Amino acid sequence: MAQPPLEIALVINDEAWPDDLEPLAHKAVMTALEMSGAKVKGAAEIAIVLTSDEEQRQLNAQWRGKDKPTNVLSFPQIEPFGPVRGLLGDIVLARETVLREALEEEKSFEHHLTHLIIHGFLHILGHDHETEDEAVVMESLETQILGRLGIADPYADV
Repeated sequence: MAQPPLEIALVINDEAWPDDLEPLAHKAVMTALEMSGAKVKGAAEIAIVLTSDEEQRQLNAQWRGKDKPTNVLSFPQIEPFGPVRGLLGDIVLARETVLREALEEEKSFEHHLTHLIIHGFLHILGHDHETEDEAVVMESLETQILGRLGIADPYADV
């Protein structure tokens, strides 16, 4: 039996983002959903917000007390590892930071963005990396998902 649908809303708050990122975002989220083992238990929606460093800096200051931009923020609206239904939350990405990191790490922008969407989505589902054990589990899952998508392990050179 097929899972109920997961709607992915792409919200563009910074027009400098490249066009046509919907397929990339959809593939990243749906592959992460499948490989995480999470099951959609009813109609579900997640928002992926593409914004600027300035907006991201404001969100990071407001919600995390860190007055600087960051690549990705996740705002889960479901219980960690709970039922995947309803409004799952928001994944917010900062264009300038994502681009700068991709250049610095000599990765394609699309591959780095895919990794950050997966990372953000795993946070929505309940994964974290606050402890070393949590980080090992989350990074391993990210690496497996990225491998399925033909993207190299982002932690291999860390």
